Amino acid sequence: MGLTVAILGRPNVGKSTIFNRLVGKRLAIVDDTPGVTRDRREGQANLGDLDFTIIDTAGLEDSYDDSLEGRMREQTDMALEIADVALMVVDARAGVTPLDQFFAKWLRGVNIPIVLLANKCEGFAAEDGRLEAYKLGLGDPLPFSAEHGEGMSDLYDALQPFYDEIKAAEAKQMEESNDEEEEDNTPLQLAIVGRPNVGKSTLINRLIGQERLLTGPEAGVTRDAIGVNWQYKGRPIKIIDTAGLRKKAKVTTKLENLSAADTLRSIRYAQVVVLLLDANDMLEKQDLTIARNVINEGRALIIVANKWDAVENREEALGKLRDRLQTSLPQVKGIPIVTLSALTGRSTDKLLPTVMRTYDLWNQRIPTARLNDWLEAMTESHPPPQVSGRRIKIRYMTQAKTRPPTFILFVSKPDDLPDSYIRYLMNALRDDFNLPGIPLRLEMRKRKNPYVND
Repeated sequence: MGLTVAILGRPNVGKSTIFNRLVGKRLAIVDDTPGVTRDRREGQANLGDLDFTIIDTAGLEDSYDDSLEGRMREQTDMALEIADVALMVVDARAGVTPLDQFFAKWLRGVNIPIVLLANKCEGFAAEDGRLEAYKLGLGDPLPFSAEHGEGMSDLYDALQPFYDEIKAAEAKQMEESNDEEEEDNTPLQLAIVGRPNVGKSTLINRLIGQERLLTGPEAGVTRDAIGVNWQYKGRPIKIIDTAGLRKKAKVTTKLENLSAADTLRSIRYAQVVVLLLDANDMLEKQDLTIARNVINEGRALIIVANKWDAVENREEALGKLRDRLQTSLPQVKGIPIVTLSALTGRSTDKLLPTVMRTYDLWNQRIPTARLNDWLEAMTESHPPPQVSGRRIKIRYMTQAKTRPPTFILFVSKPDDLPDSYIRYLMNALRDDFNLPGIPLRLEMRKRKNPYVND
């Protein structure tokens, strides 16, 4: 578990820049627009020899109702509940504002250690603002500049006592439970993608059984790709909530461009991707664009039709969805389809078993002997075509890797093997070895099989 640190403060004081500085990557979207961060985002931070979990939060707003700002405030409250220590950030160049004072008063009543960071302290111009922060009553304001990496040693000194305390407690706990077997805790990476407002955050909240992610009727609530660590039947899973992807022509702001790039990066690093559709408006052109992107990246794809309880003729709607998939994505036959309602929870229990089955298929390895017995039968029933009076010979086949399953064919004239014959082999490979919906790779190479004499 380790030390957990939450970053708090009003909007636009540099919380996400501090987060990125501590994790060593640009994970959180940073922009001059106030309120870019809405959900809380977690990452693994390194500061010298301190390794800890850092939580970036939405800017603190004086709002407690059911508005978007109020729901953002609830997410910050949740982050504070799981943190061991909080970094209260103020903008030293802007000086202390009434909102800073309001939340400092609130934090003084919270039972959690507070470290006060005076950010944007590069140069002498911000010194007055840093000294002014003393009146917040949260201790010495540490001079800090996330943009320039200044003040890291002071932050290290402030966090080290909390880190040492947590480590000591964990060491004691390990001594008491050293008889337990160590298991593989590598989480399965599961990304939830789709157009804006199809219910991605609502689905994740339903799966994990808590209001972990910010939701609401407003389109585009999620901006960052947010990873949520969870367990399903003892198996660690990292579920990644992503910003909705709109058509490129409709993306007009820098902020939405950054969100879209973050979503595409999440697809690239995922293992299984759930494409969430609105059951009342399924497989629009943008949905197909997202699906092709997932397939081109070699990720395992699952189609989920959300809001299924609102569909009147479900059998007809499901038939249309399958026909559209067959027509528009013929290169990946048999993509799994799950119908559910994230809002009511109906049939959501079907999703994770489908994810686990698909993940296992994506990792499947077929023995070389079985592949070559299969290849011999396929070429006998439908021989490769002739080129310049001589038949193309397919000598040997092996699986080079999994994730996705990638196969190599050793062919006498690889450049002359028609696409139609390659599709014939791919479709049969998928059917005969039970690989529905899994992107397959088939590479041609010109090399003699050392075990075959011409």
